Amino acid sequence: MHVPDVSVVVIVYNDAERLPTAVQSVLDQTLRGVEVVIVDDCSKDGSFSVAKELEAAHPGRVRAFQLPENSGGCGAPRNHGIKQATGTYVMFLDSDDVLERNACRNMLAAAERTGSDLVSGLCVRVHLDNRWNKTTEWYPWIYARTRTLESITEYPDLLVYDTLSTNKCYRRAFLLEQGLEFPVGIHYEDLLFSAQAYVAARRITLIPNRVYFWNVVEKASAKSISNRRHEIANFVHRMEIHRRVDELLASKGHTAIKSAKDAKFLKHDLVLHLRDLPLLGDAYRQQFARLANGYLAGIDPAAYENVTHLQAICAYLLGKEDWDNLLPAADAMTNKGRLSSPLAERDGRVYWCARHLDDAEGRRILDVTEQGFHTTPLASLSLGNRLSSYEDDGRGTVSLSGSVVNPLGRIEAGTELKATLEFRARRQIGVRSFSFPVATVRHAGDTIEWSTTADIGSTVRPLGIIDAVWDVRLKLTAGADRMTTRVSVGGVDLDSAARLRVRPRLTRLVSDRFEPEMTKKGNLSYVLTAEGPAAVRTQTLISSAMHGKAAGVVKRGLRRALKARRNLGSGEQKVKVYHEVFSKLPVKKGTVVFESHMGKQYSDSPRAIYEELVRQGAPFEAIWSYAGGKPTGFPKEATLVRRWSWPYLRALAQAEYWVDNQGFPLALAKRPGTTYIQTWHGSALKRMGFHEPRTKAQGKAGQDRFQAAVDRFDHFLIRSEHDTRTLAKGFRLRDEVLLRTGYPRNDALVEAHRAEAQSGERVRGPLAAELGIDPDKKVLLYAPTFRANADGTVENFEFPFDVEEFADRLGDRFTLLVRTHYLNSVSLPPSVAGRVVDVSRHHDVTPLLALADGLITDYSSVMFDYAVLDRPMLFFAYDYDAYRTDIRGTYFDLKEKAPGPVVGTADELMQAVAAFDEADAKYAEARQRFLTEFGEYDRGDAARRIVEKFFTRSGK
Repeated sequence: MHVPDVSVVVIVYNDAERLPTAVQSVLDQTLRGVEVVIVDDCSKDGSFSVAKELEAAHPGRVRAFQLPENSGGCGAPRNHGIKQATGTYVMFLDSDDVLERNACRNMLAAAERTGSDLVSGLCVRVHLDNRWNKTTEWYPWIYARTRTLESITEYPDLLVYDTLSTNKCYRRAFLLEQGLEFPVGIHYEDLLFSAQAYVAARRITLIPNRVYFWNVVEKASAKSISNRRHEIANFVHRMEIHRRVDELLASKGHTAIKSAKDAKFLKHDLVLHLRDLPLLGDAYRQQFARLANGYLAGIDPAAYENVTHLQAICAYLLGKEDWDNLLPAADAMTNKGRLSSPLAERDGRVYWCARHLDDAEGRRILDVTEQGFHTTPLASLSLGNRLSSYEDDGRGTVSLSGSVVNPLGRIEAGTELKATLEFRARRQIGVRSFSFPVATVRHAGDTIEWSTTADIGSTVRPLGIIDAVWDVRLKLTAGADRMTTRVSVGGVDLDSAARLRVRPRLTRLVSDRFEPEMTKKGNLSYVLTAEGPAAVRTQTLISSAMHGKAAGVVKRGLRRALKARRNLGSGEQKVKVYHEVFSKLPVKKGTVVFESHMGKQYSDSPRAIYEELVRQGAPFEAIWSYAGGKPTGFPKEATLVRRWSWPYLRALAQAEYWVDNQGFPLALAKRPGTTYIQTWHGSALKRMGFHEPRTKAQGKAGQDRFQAAVDRFDHFLIRSEHDTRTLAKGFRLRDEVLLRTGYPRNDALVEAHRAEAQSGERVRGPLAAELGIDPDKKVLLYAPTFRANADGTVENFEFPFDVEEFADRLGDRFTLLVRTHYLNSVSLPPSVAGRVVDVSRHHDVTPLLALADGLITDYSSVMFDYAVLDRPMLFFAYDYDAYRTDIRGTYFDLKEKAPGPVVGTADELMQAVAAFDEADAKYAEARQRFLTEFGEYDRGDAARRIVEKFFTRSGK
């Protein structure tokens, strides 16, 4: 008899409908030598009958078994499957999930090639009830590349984070030899089984391929075992499994893995249950605290250094069983960015709460000074707003009261207060909301209390199935500050609340009731539903119609109805109003509109010019543009306008000066009375403007539009004659437009170099302390250029070298700062914490350049700026030939002019970093030549010269 290569054990319980799909995903594998072993956990529906039908339909490939009684978990059926399997390797599949088509082939090939006992691949969570077909990869950084481990100690993150059993392929002889079985009668069996397998395996291989699709239904009526966190037995099981894993690690002497696992427990396992605490009663909380605190007593103290401030605060307050302060902290952790505590101030420091400050450990953990809650503008804070009462009249009127956090009493007692309560439809098309004035708003010390009555039934008019969910917000005005807060349910019981009558604009056969509910994050919302004899039928209609023909008709009608409103804010209409209305208004003398990287940052040369204007006390009105949602990091003194908003367009039309480093919208013409100072954002290695083949390929109309846009520049800053030959010619700029001042952003770098040369000392400054830089290590900044996919889309930056290997080989001598292009983002594995630091969110790169002892880049223009500091540079040009010869091309051969080693492989990079000091001396002359050619005008006075030329009385 032929022995199958792989046996896939499919477990099922009361899932007759989905079982065939799971089994078919195994039968459809590109590897033919696969058998299916179905184990039914004594289902009460027709699951076993379906299993037997599948066995009959696929003789020799499918075998079906049934346990004599239900085990209540996954362990027993999987163990039975291992015993019945005949394949060389074993995999596990749940009946509601599927395998990727090549999973068995890819995993078998890896196992046979490496001789591994265990092969693991990438799991993908598929969110079935998400209308956008959302998928999320399970810890993708673990599977970034193929790797083979001789021991789990080589890569502890695997055991700590990937505790699934289903995305793996096990050598069956290994399971039998080691006596590996799933625990029975206890939940979270995967955690223990995976840990045992990892520790016992003689060799483990990880592959970057997708192997398992984990289907998730967030709003399932019957919650999975792991999602029943409101049941205390669930937490009892979790704690017991963790204790068993800890005992296993201790018996093997794996203390480093235990510490990493403890940090993950604080960040993940504990957090899952803490989020539910505000919604559960005192009896549950007391049992939870007893169980959790017993386990927390054995946590490695070092684990607390690797969690967020809120996670540490929650763990500490749980240990004290301080529910009054813990529950707000848990709410803040669930609702990212929400400030749910009134805070306390002592001796110039700010703390989460006023209790426990007599305890040194409490003061350390509860200190939130660095979070900036006391300095952030009130309007930029997301303040906690908790319901204190909820009543309804059983028909359509509801009475609500609540309290908004008043941090450190920043809303002073005499401040005038006003508020409205807004009901807002959660929809993708258009905005629909109804507001009610709040009857009572008053100061109450640490909080602002409010109460009101809203006649929802006669006022809120949902558009039937379109407006299915409504969120509740309180809009609070305190003097000049305006704040919008979500209303959280808190401890208010909504179970007895009535369904409110509403009058939908579409037929009442679809819906006529508002049912209050608590969202996953604990906030108050209302769901459109129906009541009466037709309730079941209409609810079925709602759920099916959302994606059916009826919904299509409604949505298309709604789109047409809203089209006229949307056109009022369309780009075409805004451009028209800009030219025909705003541009007829008078220019406002002294007004300057600043923009950096199309509003994404407060940074670069526009920032340097602005700050020099402030230093000199020049008479001007600053307006900064920002992109996206709430602006962060912009100066408080300036007026902020959102890019492409009406205030933005009016500001540009009336400004005396435009200052930016990339380009104001191409469609907006500059008025003759406005002076446009283009600081640009870097010298060019790649061809730009009309030197690019794609610009030439646009045809005359496209080229004319581009030329009109660059012709708006009245002044263009350059750093060297290289810029004259490249950027200026690429943009077809006249020589009189060029300002040979250097870049204002580099003034700080010139000054840093001068100070260092005079004193002979490197002063790292406050940024090093903020980032936790070890003073005994050299700092390297890795700043690669922008990367996009072949189709132009932007995704997370992928390291071209193994960042963990870098940390292991060089982390004792160097701290690596990673700063991706502002359009890219990066995800670092936790194992490199402290040795590799992501600084991509530091918008202004200049302080990072000043901090770094050396620069690693590929083709980024930061090389030209860093040259000012006369410090070592390394060029990791792993795709140099492709980059140099692609459609754009380069202005010069980097390898000929680079002021540092140019390496092409990760190993060469590691060797070059290891020989850091040697390269410093070897390339000293090359750095001077590079600076002379590309930075001759960077003399440290660019911002001052520009301010004096354009903005002071002596210069005008």
